[in-house]
Amino acid sequence: MGYKQDFIEFMVRSGVLCFGEFKTKSGRLSPYFINTGNYCTAAQASALGRYYAECIKDNLGDGFDAIYGPAYKGIPLAVSASISLYRDFGIDKPYTFNRKEAKDHGEGGSFIGYKPKDGDRIVIIDDVVTAGTSLRESLELLHGCADVQVAALVISVDRMERAGGEKTALDDIRASLGIPIFPIVTLDDIVETLYNREIDGRVHIDDACMEKIRAYRKLYGPVA
Repeated sequence: MGYKQDFIEFMVRSGVLCFGEFKTKSGRLSPYFINTGNYCTAAQASALGRYYAECIKDNLGDGFDAIYGPAYKGIPLAVSASISLYRDFGIDKPYTFNRKEAKDHGEGGSFIGYKPKDGDRIVIIDDVVTAGTSLRESLELLHGCADVQVAALVISVDRMERAGGEKTALDDIRASLGIPIFPIVTLDDIVETLYNREIDGRVHIDDACMEKIRAYRKLYGPVA
């Protein structure tokens, strides 16, 4: 799995990928949780940018014009990924992110950094996507600025669960919005990497945890 396995181990060691019982925003009781707000060091930001950059390089090469990170969590992701793309792969692309409130003085506007232009192919970077609400807000902002094309959405983890329909949330978004979505890893990758395997002397997905994950996926996974 290469960098995917490294990324999963990195999330565990960073306290971002946790196992237990967690209430999600939708009210579901999940046996695992991904809290990207726990990244807080320079070393973590550098490594995280590299994982996003590898995912972008593998799926898009340099076939895009700019990276957009939605405020707030997407801001450090866009900056660190763009740094890694240049430093590690020689791909020099501008980045941009939005203000929560449009500035009505000085240069004004809703964007900081690169200003999207007509015809630009934009890569949106975010942490995780549940129902696609924040993605739709990003699309509204970007299309309100210029006639851009969203080349892809890149996220850290695909939880592989339904938001409401029979398909996964990401498959619903792909179908409704026509946007390619590339997760660095999926829940399947996480299970394959961690099930009954020690990370720093601890097994994070043992048989008991695995049964809880299977039960959760039976309830909220895609309908076959």
